[in-house]
Amino acid sequence: MAPSPAVHARRGAAALAAAALLSAAAAPAASADSPPPAAPGLYGTTNPQFDGVFRQSLAFLAQDSVGVTPAKSAVDWLAGQQCADGGFAGYRADTGTPCDAKKGEFTDATAAAVQGLATVGGRGAQVKKGLDWLKSTQNEDGGWGAQPGNPSNANSTATAVGAYAAAGQDPAKATAKGGKTPYDALLSFQLGCDAKEGERGAFAYLPQKGQLLANDLASAAATLAATGKGYLVEHPSGGDKAPKPLDCAKGDGDKDKAKAENAAAAADAGSAYLAAKLSGSGQHLTSAMDPKSDKPDFGATADAVAALAAGGHTDAAGKAMGWLRDDKNGAAAWAKGDPGKLAKLILAAKASGTDPRTVGGDLVQQLNATGPKPEAAADASKKDAKDEKKDEGGFGLWWFVGVCLVAGIGVGFLLSGRKKNPKL
Repeated sequence: MAPSPAVHARRGAAALAAAALLSAAAAPAASADSPPPAAPGLYGTTNPQFDGVFRQSLAFLAQDSVGVTPAKSAVDWLAGQQCADGGFAGYRADTGTPCDAKKGEFTDATAAAVQGLATVGGRGAQVKKGLDWLKSTQNEDGGWGAQPGNPSNANSTATAVGAYAAAGQDPAKATAKGGKTPYDALLSFQLGCDAKEGERGAFAYLPQKGQLLANDLASAAATLAATGKGYLVEHPSGGDKAPKPLDCAKGDGDKDKAKAENAAAAADAGSAYLAAKLSGSGQHLTSAMDPKSDKPDFGATADAVAALAAGGHTDAAGKAMGWLRDDKNGAAAWAKGDPGKLAKLILAAKASGTDPRTVGGDLVQQLNATGPKPEAAADASKKDAKDEKKDEGGFGLWWFVGVCLVAGIGVGFLLSGRKKNPKL
């Protein structure tokens, strides 16, 4: 029997709660436990049950952005987490035990792992199996739920878009049986001109009783995905581009209820929402889980930086990154020792054009220290040479969240297909 709408709503709330692993000011108590034994290659010392695959994947993306090649043992660990059918769980303590295809595999973990493995290269078979799994679990509306059979949500759909982009494939061509694309699903989560003025262009995680409620975590994830990119975003050149909000001028017919007509317009409207929200709250976002809280959400702010930069909105992205960079605001302290959080800040810094080695006492060194010694840590000249090599024949690629197993659901958060061809 399929879960009831009420069950899906509870699962959706639980999935957003998982954002605390990589977004909120404090991680859940469970993450403070020591990891199970026999996990060579794993980044971090906290319990990987909820976010092992996710934080490993983000770490690879962040390291690639600064020319660091992860250790083979680390790559082997992530590849070894893949289930026989191509999907990924949040973490598998015993990889010899078969996965539960109905309960144990998650869209967000799978899509994040595809991005991470595609970036490090040499894992074409695993990347293909991951994409095949995503294709087999795509919903008719073009999107993905946190698990196969769940209703589509903005964050899982956004992470899947990033997986296709990271593998050098056009997400728009990843169509469901009826022809719907992931962008069709994303647009269905965006609030239109009939929403409150300050919420127009925002995205909801998923409809609640047919109503779309603005959510900053979902807005950052979906805005990034609407640009056709994944977690790894390169700083755009060409100067700042001001985001264009929805055109909600009074008119005839249903113009007041208008929504973006395509992904590019949706990304622009989402960016306009994020830029206004950041500006109005002192250049940072607050907790999406507790709308009444004024505590900063460092992870969501970092995701917003990447989303804005992906759309070319460098001024808004830079201001928010400036807030994250300021030691007195606590972002570096929040991320200390946590590979997933450190990776988020590094990805945001790179997207905004900031050197992450100048943030928080060198975020790159701190991330490298959470895992096996990297194979190589390139200097600036080597990084340039590596990028040139990728542009000739390779490819490389922020949001979202780890995977929530507390309530049997996982959720990931957004970020890039920065090269044209897969490095497989």
